[in-house]
Amino acid sequence: MAVRKIVHIDMDAFYASVEQRDDPRLRGKPVVVAWKGNRSVVCAASYEARRFGVRSAMPAIRAERLCPEAIFVPPDFSRYRVVSHSAREIFRRHTDLIEPLSLDEAYLDVTENKTGLPTATRVARAIREQIREELHLTASAGVAPNKFLAKIASDWRKPDGLFVIQPEDLDTFLSPLPIGRIPGVGKVTETRLEELGIKTVGDLRSLELNVLEGRFGRYGVRLYELTRGIDHSPVVPDRPTKSISAEDTFESDVRLAETEPIILRLAERVWAASCKESRIARTVVLKLKTSGFHILTRSYTPYTPPASCEELTTIALSLRERVNVSPEQRFRLVGVGLSNFREREEITASLFE
Repeated sequence: MAVRKIVHIDMDAFYASVEQRDDPRLRGKPVVVAWKGNRSVVCAASYEARRFGVRSAMPAIRAERLCPEAIFVPPDFSRYRVVSHSAREIFRRHTDLIEPLSLDEAYLDVTENKTGLPTATRVARAIREQIREELHLTASAGVAPNKFLAKIASDWRKPDGLFVIQPEDLDTFLSPLPIGRIPGVGKVTETRLEELGIKTVGDLRSLELNVLEGRFGRYGVRLYELTRGIDHSPVVPDRPTKSISAEDTFESDVRLAETEPIILRLAERVWAASCKESRIARTVVLKLKTSGFHILTRSYTPYTPPASCEELTTIALSLRERVNVSPEQRFRLVGVGLSNFREREEITASLFE
């Protein structure tokens, strides 16, 4: 099989960088893109704010405590989408195989590129230069033979960096990485691996396939492949997001009346994730699982899509009122989601039909 050439482009602190670009007074300042308020979450933070520990998806009130000097700017997603569209137009000069992950990042398959540049590194360098010159923003890029490695590489020299992983360097590069750098290895999986004495990718590579598959099922096969730098997943152009959700399973089952703070927290996580999507969700979904493992779902599609975390939360809480159960009924899981994603143009047109 011929070696593929994959580039992962990640715009640096995208929302905050757009705000700093458009308002000179914000340059060099700790900028936090978020609405102020107890329920608001951080959509993005400039690198000046990140030095204080501020991160996206963090509650805005915590960001304010970490960085009292932060300048809070309400997000303007219409403007960010326009800039994101301009970045993708730059990508299209080089390849049609573009898989957007969000407004600020995308995979590009440049195994064959439109401009005739001899290497993927040259393509990545050209894209970054065009973004800088035309959009007055910076982007980091990772170049590698597959998507898994390209995404790791783009984060290696952030911000405004370029890093290349050559096929012959896979073993040297991967072995010392902490296992948390592998996609899908969250805290639970990381703890289970550490119980086996596994802390690095090199440690994980020492486990046989049957051991990983026995402990982690199909994901064990995926772990076995990724530790060896194997990832055959293709770059899929224009794969639309169908839904975004977050859910929590409790150590002790709770009554419906006790779920409000959980729904608030889940709505914040879902809203933060949806803010990175170029398309807009129409439908809000509430999911509940009883102590007897019976699943209840309620959904609502408002006339106009939720425009803020507060609106999403309000709708999710109203859906809870449509759950008719005994006050003593207990639940082991609560989930909040957004679905029915549409292009902004489709939504605008439907409103005026």
